[in-house]
Amino acid sequence: MNVALIIILPPVTFIIMLVFFIAVSHFTDKMAYKNSQNPAGKTKAYACGEDVKEHRVKVNYAEFFPFAFFFTIMHVITLMIATSPETIKNALGITLLFIITAFLSIFIIFRRERDE
Repeated sequence: MNVALIIILPPVTFIIMLVFFIAVSHFTDKMAYKNSQNPAGKTKAYACGEDVKEHRVKVNYAEFFPFAFFFTIMHVITLMIATSPETIKNALGITLLFIITAFLSIFIIFRRERDE
C-alpha cells in the first residue's frame, strides 16, 4: 500500500491528529499563566471580575421535544417522498405509507400534549 493512502485512513489520521494536539497542549501549557496564589482560579466561573457563585441551570426540553420530533418526521418523510423513484410499480403505495405514518406520528404527538 502507498504511504499516502495509509495516512488518509480515518483511524491513522485520528491517531496522528490526537498525538499532534496532545503535543500542542503540552507545549502551550508551559507558556500558560500560572497563579501561584490561587491555583484553582483557572477553573472558576468568570463574570467581569466579580465572584459568582457556581450554579447549574437545569434545562427542560419537555416543550421543545414535540416540535423537534415533528420537524424530524416531516423532513424524513419529505426526503423519502422526494427521492422515491417514479419507475417503481408500488411507489404510490410506499408514498402513501410514509404519509400515513407522518400523520399518525403527528397525531400521537399532539394527542399526548392535549392529555397532559
